Amino acid sequence: MSPAFVNCSMQNTGGSALSAQEASNDIVFACTHCSASFVVDAAAAGLTVDCQKCGKPTTVPNPALEAAAENSARISGLQRQLKENESQRTEITGYINQLSIQLHRWQLRLQTLKEREQKLQAEIAAICPVATTAGESGEAATPSAAQSSG
Repeated sequence: MSPAFVNCSMQNTGGSALSAQEASNDIVFACTHCSASFVVDAAAAGLTVDCQKCGKPTTVPNPALEAAAENSARISGLQRQLKENESQRTEITGYINQLSIQLHRWQLRLQTLKEREQKLQAEIAAICPVATTAGESGEAATPSAAQSSG
């Protein structure tokens, strides 16, 4: 499309005020070659126009496409963060499972030690029943103590 069909004007740096309706339908951009500021109608988005200052062709930016590209980049970043978050959750869950297994092993070992203690105490009681009953009543239960009193 030629510049004659596009309402293209150089923006006045003096600060002319545009109405709100005009501003919402306009695209403000700068020439990619000489950085001259332009205001064009939104219908010109994506078209190439000749710069009124340097005469070189400049593409009018498309705000909808720029917003879509920005949203796409943001979605991509959020998806990457979600993937990293899931990876960390999986790692921590693995640690928890490993520690749960280790805790269970320690609980089994403790139970084995308690059973062994009970077995050893039962053996002591079977070998020396007088020692356990005499110890409870306060009497001497050793044979040497019995010999010395007699």
